[in-house]
Amino acid sequence: MNINRFPLRAGHAARAFINNSRGATIAERVDALNALTIQDAGRVLSGMPLDYAVNILDRPELRNAAQILALVSAEDAARLLHGMSNDRVADVLLELDGETRARLFSSLDEPVRIAIQHLMGYPPRTAGGIMTTEFVSVPDSWTVAKTLDHVRQVERSRETVYAIYVLDEVSHALMHVVTLRRLITGEPDASILSVAQKGTPVSADPLMKQEDVARLIRKHDLLALPVTDEHGQVLGIVTVDDVIDTMISDTTEAAQRFGGMEALGQPYMKIGFGGMIRKRAGWLAALFLGEMLTASAMQHFEGELEKAVVLTLFIPLIMSSGGNSGSQATSLIIRALALGELKLSDWWKVLLRELPTGIVLGAILGLVGFVRIVFWQSAGLYDYGPHWQMVAITVFAALIGIVTFGSICGSMLPFLLQKLRLDPASASAPFVATLVDVTGLVIYFSVALLILSGTLL
Repeated sequence: MNINRFPLRAGHAARAFINNSRGATIAERVDALNALTIQDAGRVLSGMPLDYAVNILDRPELRNAAQILALVSAEDAARLLHGMSNDRVADVLLELDGETRARLFSSLDEPVRIAIQHLMGYPPRTAGGIMTTEFVSVPDSWTVAKTLDHVRQVERSRETVYAIYVLDEVSHALMHVVTLRRLITGEPDASILSVAQKGTPVSADPLMKQEDVARLIRKHDLLALPVTDEHGQVLGIVTVDDVIDTMISDTTEAAQRFGGMEALGQPYMKIGFGGMIRKRAGWLAALFLGEMLTASAMQHFEGELEKAVVLTLFIPLIMSSGGNSGSQATSLIIRALALGELKLSDWWKVLLRELPTGIVLGAILGLVGFVRIVFWQSAGLYDYGPHWQMVAITVFAALIGIVTFGSICGSMLPFLLQKLRLDPASASAPFVATLVDVTGLVIYFSVALLILSGTLL
């Protein structure tokens, strides 16, 4: 197998790569290929033995697999694609432009094309979108010995053989699941049903969200979860490694959004300078515009600031406390929603929980601020003026209001975004902090007007 662009150098590059990576695992070899340019990776992959190349291309961790395959002739690409698992082929084809995808798709055999087209029809991040159609299934009339023979014949072309799915011989609906361990310990002449697990098999709908699929696999301690249609027929299986790969990708994107930016979609060192600027500038500009409202709020209370300059000393403390409490609440709620610990309908329970929590947390911080003013005044470290007691009470009361508002705002925003069918992770900590900063100033000066009116104001 060789790549048309570089036929002579390919074999030497591949041999050098294989020699240098002797004793390395497939994962380590994938990491080594990821460090190369697309052209160099293509040269290396083109001279590898077919099985060797397929094992590497089959790993989701291999970056730019679609671009590498686009360099390969249709004949060589067909051999590679036929060796790869169907779900991986579907993922790779979806990354290609329409013309290249059509060229590679047409090189596949009709049964493979049908299976791939079926997989590509499901939405991403669903059970159907991450399942594979390569699994072991047998009719319920077979014996243990016949099933074992079948497993030996097909194991190289299946994603996993740790679970064998027993189907009704007439309707082909899923009846039972047999683990490989139970199968090899069964009597050869016994019916396959004699070693099947008792009870109704756990299965997923093809449109089930991948987060729910992960929870089912974790709850029932499965290595693979069958995906069935409305008639109970098995469409494919989702293996635990597929779930881990997709969840790691989602967690990475959520973490980046939560930091106040767009998801990179690429490793940090692989994204270009222009791409990095585009991903980060939009959110920073939006947050900056939000912070401009803080300046507007301060301008609104300019008269009060001129009368009581001492109030400005506590603005950073007030703003940071509200933003921190909001960020805490947002982090807790987003994680609870992601793990399924909370549902959209639980918003009012969270509200009733965060309200007293915010009041108590605000009272704790307010007490610390109050004691700080009293100590500084008593020790002669700073003179807050003749009405310092009222200033201390103002800071105490304002912190209760601001921390409570921050907790409520931070906890409710993820629910609002989910209700609008947006990613709750978009309720990033910087976004919540900016929102609470503006309202925090309004609360602070409103409390100050209420308490200090007739004295400092």
